Amino acid sequence: CFDPIRDMTFWAILARLTLAVVCGGLIGAEREIKRRPAGFRTHILICLGSAITTLTSQYLLFQHLFNDIARLGAQVISGIGFVGAGTIIVTRDKRVKGLTTAAGLWASACLGLAIGAGYYECVLVSVALILVCMYAFPALENRLILRSRYMNILAELEGMENLGTVLGILRERDVTVFDIDLSKQPVDHRARISVHLSVYLPKNLNHTRLLATLSTLGGMVSIEESQ
Repeated sequence: CFDPIRDMTFWAILARLTLAVVCGGLIGAEREIKRRPAGFRTHILICLGSAITTLTSQYLLFQHLFNDIARLGAQVISGIGFVGAGTIIVTRDKRVKGLTTAAGLWASACLGLAIGAGYYECVLVSVALILVCMYAFPALENRLILRSRYMNILAELEGMENLGTVLGILRERDVTVFDIDLSKQPVDHRARISVHLSVYLPKNLNHTRLLATLSTLGGMVSIEESQ
């Protein structure tokens, strides 16, 4: 039977492309608010482009010019990796940023493919779940990190001699250090030490208290918890 929403009519195509813009915008808005590399317009264009790809595949199939409707969509799934990889960077302090943005771009592309195919049930559920992940889960993620016994500490010290003091305080508090990464940073003809520590905390010590203790040490320029 005739379905004006799912069939390849002008209004069905318009509805799908409009939905792609809306869904891509909803995901991209969260990235835009947080000033991430790929934001509002990028997510919209990727979602819209994926929808166009699926619609084009369907059109070629109906015109008997193409017999593999999944081929173009498969290229979108693999090709979006190049865009996503461009948003992932490793900062000077060994932090990896852009993973969530890259995953959001990939999800937007998949949504676009589903929208172009007219798979509205999947799209609505997927958009809801993606938005929950983007807006609600960061708070849960932070709680899990704070409760974790594992911790990554990034500290900048005046000199190598201050590292011994830091390690001594960690031993006094039964903190297990299982990885140390050192690098020198010349500042005004002085060699400051940047140290990245991976540690395991005892049950009676939390992240905030340990950072507060270490921040009071002499020779400590800056200290923070890294992800």
